[in-house]
Amino acid sequence: MLLVPRSVRTPGCPDTRSLPARLMLALIAAALAIAPAACKRPQPRVEPIEDGNQPALSSLHAANLRAATQFLEGVHELENNTFRWTQRRFSVVLQPPAGAEKAGARLEFRFVLPESVISRRKAVTLSAAIEGHALKPETYTAEGEHVYVRDVPASAFTEAPVKADFELDKYLAAGEVETRELGILFLSASLLPR
Repeated sequence: MLLVPRSVRTPGCPDTRSLPARLMLALIAAALAIAPAACKRPQPRVEPIEDGNQPALSSLHAANLRAATQFLEGVHELENNTFRWTQRRFSVVLQPPAGAEKAGARLEFRFVLPESVISRRKAVTLSAAIEGHALKPETYTAEGEHVYVRDVPASAFTEAPVKADFELDKYLAAGEVETRELGILFLSASLLPR
């Protein structure tokens, strides 16, 4: 029988001290081939999001499939492993940084204003609100990648996580270019310390 000393076992991984040596070697070989990092240390937890299935993230990237439940409404499926089209109105959930309830936070929203939208609309104004606290809108007149940055007051962070609502004044209606309503390309949204 092969024994694994307590010092080399990773917490949370199965205890294999009682397995026959052949079976243990086969399990080790399979684990190394399939999932070499399967038994890593657990990450620190943050407050659960509203559905309670997983922790909320402070930075939500379009390609992060683990955080798919943080896209509440108005955000289409991932495309090109990079972006998600939005509708005119869209919402996400974000975990505020530590101390936001006292110092506030900074919202950073990265997106692409595609040529297909700006060529038809000439200008698009983006508005946002965190838990109903309206942030100053901004108008964009050029295609390409943009960053919408706003300070969010501490009064928006009475609970965590928080809902971030976004709205565009102009967009492509469903049927105009394709069957979906199209606004901008969502890249990431983050709440950062201020």
